[in-house]
Amino acid sequence: MHDDDRSKTDQIVDLLVDALLERQRGRGDEIETVIEIETELEEELELEDVFVPEPVFEPEVLEEEVEDVVVGTPALSAAETAVPWMPEKLPSIHLEKMLGKLAVVMALLLIVVNIPFNRFGTSLARAMPDTASLIIRDGLVLKGEGEKIYVLEDNKKRWISTLDAFEYYGYRWQQVRVVDEPFLEQFEDGLPIYLLLKCNNSPHVYALENGEKRWIKDIPTFVANGFVWEEIQFVSCNRLRDMPDGIPIPPDAGTPPQP
Repeated sequence: MHDDDRSKTDQIVDLLVDALLERQRGRGDEIETVIEIETELEEELELEDVFVPEPVFEPEVLEEEVEDVVVGTPALSAAETAVPWMPEKLPSIHLEKMLGKLAVVMALLLIVVNIPFNRFGTSLARAMPDTASLIIRDGLVLKGEGEKIYVLEDNKKRWISTLDAFEYYGYRWQQVRVVDEPFLEQFEDGLPIYLLLKCNNSPHVYALENGEKRWIKDIPTFVANGFVWEEIQFVSCNRLRDMPDGIPIPPDAGTPPQP
């Protein structure tokens, strides 16, 4: 009886021992599983800390494009490869030749308008004044369509009888303004301007006109014609005798005496 109880007790103990061993085995498997999981987690964390560069994707180059690229030559941009624009060349108008011809024409015109066309030396430049722009004043030298030259004095035109008188009284050809006859006709005739001549051995005074000497009858006539004693030129008596006689002043004065 006692042996039977012992054997049962031994059986129970064995069963307990087996159960404990089984439980220990189960726990061992669980520990191993936990260790394996922890190991895997550590490995994953280590992998995350390591920098892995992103893969660089190169564009796919087509075969046609590869054929167009020259080996060793850098590719140029569209702006660099563009052909520069060149302006279209205009037809020549020969400007230099035209300017040269124009200068020659202007020079010829200047020569033409300044060449005297009469015996008084009046040129075309002075022969075409604008009468509207002339300032009417004493001393204005005028010439009409004829040969006579006048100077204005007190709003009257005084005829300058000879070139000698013209030069003696200091007039210059540059002063002469050629005008039309209607412009001259608006002025009343004044006393002519003569070159007065006299010799030392004669009391007579003569007015030179068109190469002739005109005897001035007396002092009242001399003053009445506006002559001035200071303007008398003294010449030799022989020169006066060689000059032909003209009409005396006044015309009814009679036969002129010789110096």
